[in-house]
Amino acid sequence: MKDYELKVYEEVLEWKRKLKKRSGILARASKKAQTKVNQLIPEKVHQILTESIKNMVKATLAGSNLATKKHQGTGLTLAEKDELLQKKLAGFRKTAAVEGAGTGAGGFLLGMADFPLLLSIKMKFLFEAASVYGYDPSKYEERLFILYVFQLAFSSDEKRKETLDVIENWEEQKARLMELDWQEFQQEYRDYIDFVKMLQLMPGIGAVVGAYANYNLLDQLGETAMNAYRLRILQTPPQI
Repeated sequence: MKDYELKVYEEVLEWKRKLKKRSGILARASKKAQTKVNQLIPEKVHQILTESIKNMVKATLAGSNLATKKHQGTGLTLAEKDELLQKKLAGFRKTAAVEGAGTGAGGFLLGMADFPLLLSIKMKFLFEAASVYGYDPSKYEERLFILYVFQLAFSSDEKRKETLDVIENWEEQKARLMELDWQEFQQEYRDYIDFVKMLQLMPGIGAVVGAYANYNLLDQLGETAMNAYRLRILQTPPQI
């Protein structure tokens, strides 16, 4: 193993250890409260939310696929791929922050519009990440992997451990994972970001909170995507 790959291997191990740690008290309390709220919501409403987010994500995936340049990492070393992704992430963080500030400053209605806009930014970034690391996001299995990376970044302790296992054993797991559990996907995502994003709707501080929250959410997604793809490459390099 080359020096840089050895460094990456150590960083991936540390990232995995961090993912397996228990969340802080505030995050756990927020999740517990969200779980209670979800139990009070009628099943019909859950179905409507699930279908809405499923359609929103699928539309975003289709749009991101058309807008993403394929095989961006061809001929690059792992170090060069990491550097390229970091440059892209910097741009996406700025875009997310500007979008969050704009919708946060606009009050309740624009604050609600932040959800699909931020989702679109996140998915576009993940398509770029796949291409940088040598994977073709036009393939169904790669779009499915993208959704699991997304879920890994924004989920509760228990679900995060389960999703990490899928990511770690992707070649063995992907054959049985023909369709995502969309209700679980949308519920984990909403529960994860609701506490932070609700503050964005508050007059006076919405713009600041929106910019800060979106920047950090993209930062977290960037770390997750980079290490998920590094993990795949260290196990089995992509076939281009």
